[in-house]
Amino acid sequence: MGKELKIRRKRKVGLLGGSFNPAHAGHLHISQAAFRRLGLDEVWWLVSPQNPLKSAEGMANLQERVESAQKMASHPRIIVTDIETKLQTRYTADTLMALQQNFIDCQFVWLMGADNLRQISQWKKWQHIFNTVPIAVFGRSGYDLGALSGKAAQRFKRDRVPESGARGLTNHETPCWTFLAIRRHPESATRIRNATKKKRL
Repeated sequence: MGKELKIRRKRKVGLLGGSFNPAHAGHLHISQAAFRRLGLDEVWWLVSPQNPLKSAEGMANLQERVESAQKMASHPRIIVTDIETKLQTRYTADTLMALQQNFIDCQFVWLMGADNLRQISQWKKWQHIFNTVPIAVFGRSGYDLGALSGKAAQRFKRDRVPESGARGLTNHETPCWTFLAIRRHPESATRIRNATKKKRL
């Protein structure tokens, strides 16, 4: 008898986008929670060349931010990349479309903190993002209530997957998203930058 053909499942990849200015323990905390709660194979840190909603003032250059992310990402399945530069995309919606076209062996999940859910309605083609990939939102101190009562959460209220079903998030048709009330991590890039400024004074 011939050998049976094995159907290879797609890799489940979490995408954590941001400026990483600088990368910090909070990014690692979310990534580790994503592995546990979503059953991911990998997490990719997408270091943005320039976030359209953030000022370029005070932004370290891309290479410095990539290097800071590589130092922080002390995990064999976290991949740091500036792939948006290669894809020549600026907006998340366009990046997601390009990634799906270039990595057909992957099932992507967009990872973000509650602070981003609260203001994602300001992003270009934000509703398209919800319709493109599953989204996992991680709780952040001071942001959860505003995020869950905000425009995006209300618009896609019927598409929310219970926290208990988060591990099967990629089995749902988009739009689908879940909110994960993980242990809060206090670190933020803003606090680190402010602390660095004080040391220089």
